[in-house]
Amino acid sequence: MLRRSRARSAAWVATVAVAVLFGFLGSARAADTASGWPSFRGPNGSGIGEGSPPVTWNVETGENVRWKTAIPGLGHASPIVHAGRVFVATAVPLEGEATHVTGWQGGAGESANDAVEHEWRLVCLDADSGETLWTRAARKGVPKSKRHVKASHANCTPATDGNIVAVSFGSEGLYVYDLEGELLWNHDLGVMLSGPASYDELEWGYSSSPIVYDGHVLLQCDLQDRSFWVAYDAKTGKEVRRVERADDPTWATPSIAIDGDGKALVVCNGYKQMAAYELATGKKRWHLGGGGDVPVPRPVVVGNRVVFSNAHGRMSPVYVVDVDSEGDVTPTPDADAMPEGLVWWQPKRGSYMPTPIVVGDAVYVADDNGVLTALYLENGAILYKKRLPGGRQSTYSASPVSADGRLYVTSESGAIDVIRAGEDFEPLALNRMNETCMATPAIAGDRLFVRTSTQLYCIGETKAKSGDAAGAAKEGGADTGG
Repeated sequence: MLRRSRARSAAWVATVAVAVLFGFLGSARAADTASGWPSFRGPNGSGIGEGSPPVTWNVETGENVRWKTAIPGLGHASPIVHAGRVFVATAVPLEGEATHVTGWQGGAGESANDAVEHEWRLVCLDADSGETLWTRAARKGVPKSKRHVKASHANCTPATDGNIVAVSFGSEGLYVYDLEGELLWNHDLGVMLSGPASYDELEWGYSSSPIVYDGHVLLQCDLQDRSFWVAYDAKTGKEVRRVERADDPTWATPSIAIDGDGKALVVCNGYKQMAAYELATGKKRWHLGGGGDVPVPRPVVVGNRVVFSNAHGRMSPVYVVDVDSEGDVTPTPDADAMPEGLVWWQPKRGSYMPTPIVVGDAVYVADDNGVLTALYLENGAILYKKRLPGGRQSTYSASPVSADGRLYVTSESGAIDVIRAGEDFEPLALNRMNETCMATPAIAGDRLFVRTSTQLYCIGETKAKSGDAAGAAKEGGADTGG
């Protein structure tokens, strides 16, 4: 078995504990949703939940499906969970039907043609029943910018600290509500053009999700015409800090790392500027460049390590950087030694869309083609590289999540592989949602929340058996707000 030093293990446990405690102040109404999932990929983007969701389920018979609720419109935002409530963002066309993607439609990177009036909504559901408690329409109008044919106009996952819920709709604005749906404040950040660098005619849609930390709402905004991160006061919406970045468009959500002196660092993925900045001052502590020129994965913070990945263009690297690094830690491929602070890097093991996950001593990278690679966190040694059973006829956009020593890896075709975490590749189950899945699932206690193209499912242990009639899962309630 792979082992780490007791000191590093203790640091990792402490970091996870702080992240968990920060997000979930307040008690859930059901015992198995007592823990929560406050932002994209859970506590500080770790992808790791508490509890033990089912290994197997069946959406046709209702086995281990607590409920399902139809979500109108089109959105790839992941659900978040807090205190017995689930929050999800969507964009609803008010003319015609939402054009749902059916997996990879990439082509040459063309934009979708859906310039009709939309309504951007934040939906709150009861985690126990799936009943819609309230819906708030943030904005109504024709989209100010276009989206990739594979994207949506609601890509960004909401975020909460237990007091507010922040949701970004990119060019349509940033909105902050209390938990009962009262709008507290909002900001229009202008048209946010997101497309590959040097291709101004391509618009792919903004997708960096907000995070809420220590009384701040933070956004990373790397765009065609400007790049920066910004922090707002969570209560008032007052801009606290704006830090310019020299980078190309980025689709990644930032994370928070804590340095050896206890200072919070805002960590951003990027092409030219994978970087860490002091939250209190905006000072850039360290940075590295290179890799994929369309960065999407969120940085993964584990104790005193930060894991980066990106994969588009000439390289698909994985980097692991020491949180207390200083200056430029960009590796030189032909150099005999790595820069101080760069723990290790692998030039060909990264992922384009899914964010890696660290469970125990290993980094797991599920790439777009359905290949799962496990690397030793300590030095990057490859434990295995295997094709996922559910990825043989699909591609991947959702990121892996984990609970109880298991990985849940979701393909665009709606196949969810359950893999035991460890040195060896051990598939446990393959569950099919029978619908396109672009969003990363959420975990809260013993439940897995899965967003398909039209539904939100709550997967949890039930008494239903595989022989029960289809439709055994409880249908969620109707919309009760506007």
